[in-house]
Amino acid sequence: MGAMDLRIFTEPQQGATYDTLLTVAKATEDLGFDAFFRSDHYLRMGSGDGLPGPSDAWITLAGLARETRRIRLGTLMTAATFRLPGVLAIQVAQVDQMSGGRVELGLGAGWFEEEHRAYGIPFPKEKFARLEEQLAIVTGLWQTPVGETFGYDGAHYQLVDSPALPKPAQSKVPVLIGGQGATRTPRLAAQYADEFNMPFASVEDSERQFGRVRDAAEAAGRKGDDLVYSNALVACVGKDDAEVARRAAAIGREVEELKENGLAGSPAEVVDKIGRYAQAGASRMYLQMLDLQDLDHLELISSQVQAQLG
Repeated sequence: MGAMDLRIFTEPQQGATYDTLLTVAKATEDLGFDAFFRSDHYLRMGSGDGLPGPSDAWITLAGLARETRRIRLGTLMTAATFRLPGVLAIQVAQVDQMSGGRVELGLGAGWFEEEHRAYGIPFPKEKFARLEEQLAIVTGLWQTPVGETFGYDGAHYQLVDSPALPKPAQSKVPVLIGGQGATRTPRLAAQYADEFNMPFASVEDSERQFGRVRDAAEAAGRKGDDLVYSNALVACVGKDDAEVARRAAAIGREVEELKENGLAGSPAEVVDKIGRYAQAGASRMYLQMLDLQDLDHLELISSQVQAQLG
């Protein structure tokens, strides 16, 4: 197995303050992980009270941009329904400047209707077409040379004589697209993505979808290897069975279910399973950490999992 990037992925809508996220992000940096990512949701899912309440993904990342130095920062995934594309392009460019060029944009169509109802956010019936226009606009604004203007006349968004400012610090902000759609998703990834992510999917489903994206990229005139291929999976690692069980109980999950659907068990078991995803084509893994108070979990993964992955 070649080198595997490990990134920490959090779900703050389940209940987390900015200070908690900052603590996790600093641990992510100190322990040698590649990046800190967060979800973009405004309502908790499942049980729990979600206290102290939701936080905004890009406001969080703006704060972390000034308080970290090395790690990449991004979203899995920003919901296209939450922001107008011109505003999103400004927000991401500004946070990229604030971080010194460490931002990545994961952008998805949006799917959680309840959070839209809870906060008065329109939930359009046709979301994929809006996502496609957003990708065209956000990347088009960034790519427009300084001094020139950008225009777009779409079915859902129209921009007229935009100055296309500000620009990100990076010459190209990496764009992440993900999902399991068999046709439209690979086509969109082939056109716009630097990375394709499969969330919470089996090795077999990941390999199949990675193949579709590779085929779509080549049909679009790109090399299949132009994209990074990644997975996102819940992590529950312990030095022994008792520690695994304790961590599973803390997030309200069963050990066997986690071993089936995530990265769970001893460090050796987790390294072995990551190796199977690597054989399917992944070179990056987002570890979904659901207990943000358990920093010992991060330390164990760093010292006994990441150390074996190169």
